[in-house]
Amino acid sequence: MLPMDDIVKPIQDALVGVVFADDSLIADVESHRRFLNSTFDVTRLPPLVLAGIAAQEGCVYVKISRSRPLGEYL
Repeated sequence: MLPMDDIVKPIQDALVGVVFADDSLIADVESHRRFLNSTFDVTRLPPLVLAGIAAQEGCVYVKISRSRPLGEYL
């Protein structure tokens, strides 16, 4: 199993030039791993993630948004 940094960084690198000019512009990164044999709520998952779960395949979901003020994370 790869450490989370080994998963996140290549995704950030792939988004350079597509979503943002340089990954130094990224202020916050939030990362979560869920295993397919775990129990979790699927009611709000995007259709492609649901399809990956149904097929018992690993998948990655990336959401890009503006950073919130630091105080909102505390």
